[in-house]
Amino acid sequence: MRVAVSGAAGRMGRLVVKNAVLEGLEVVQAFDINEVGKDAGELAGVGKIGVPIQDDISKLDADVLIDFTTAEAAIKNVEIAAEKGVRVVMGTTGFTEEERKRLAELAEKVPMIISPNFSLGVNVFWKIVEYAASMLYEWDAEIVEIHHRHKRDSPSGTALKIAEIIRKVKGKKGLEAELKTCREGISPRENEIGVFGVRGGDVVGEHTVYFLGSGERIELTHRAMSRECFAMGAVKAAKWIASVDKPGLYTMDDFLGL
Repeated sequence: MRVAVSGAAGRMGRLVVKNAVLEGLEVVQAFDINEVGKDAGELAGVGKIGVPIQDDISKLDADVLIDFTTAEAAIKNVEIAAEKGVRVVMGTTGFTEEERKRLAELAEKVPMIISPNFSLGVNVFWKIVEYAASMLYEWDAEIVEIHHRHKRDSPSGTALKIAEIIRKVKGKKGLEAELKTCREGISPRENEIGVFGVRGGDVVGEHTVYFLGSGERIELTHRAMSRECFAMGAVKAAKWIASVDKPGLYTMDDFLGL
């Protein structure tokens, strides 16, 4: 299977290249606006693989594109992939509603799997949160996420996914909840789901969900100690999407059978 990686010089991109090579996949192209000309394998710490970083993704020629870039760049990358019939694994986050709609349109041309988090643990964590929310739907729910100082988007895509899971569960129970990403001043707090981002240090990723009732609370936490879990999940998702023939927008639930 021939894989191209966009964002290959970044923190996640390097790990994706590394894990793809270790999984025996053929990394044929690596795209980034940084480190142009350098060997992607050497940047990833797996030795020279004969694939230089290039900045012109219009030359894309692979079976699957794995993208960890920025929202703006990712849309352009997927447009090119869809035009060339290249399947997509999208790990980039921070999309606007309009950008998400555009991705859905492009997925009508090629199979595409999109997830704010490719780790197995987080995807199971989402299911645990969904179950807890269904049992504790009358309780308050708050989410706190912590990431390193360099993370661009806030709240994280993973935290927003958690909030959406809880909001949908409450909605099915007849409770409409409003998402709040910041609070200030004096106002009612009923029927809100608070999502708060903390940025600092080198924290890979930590998400805690608080279910708060009268006289008691439950805290559910997932901590990522290494980005390896995200990269390996993306590589495994790439192997899966390569076997999917029908164009469409797929999720990790489809891949993992959750």
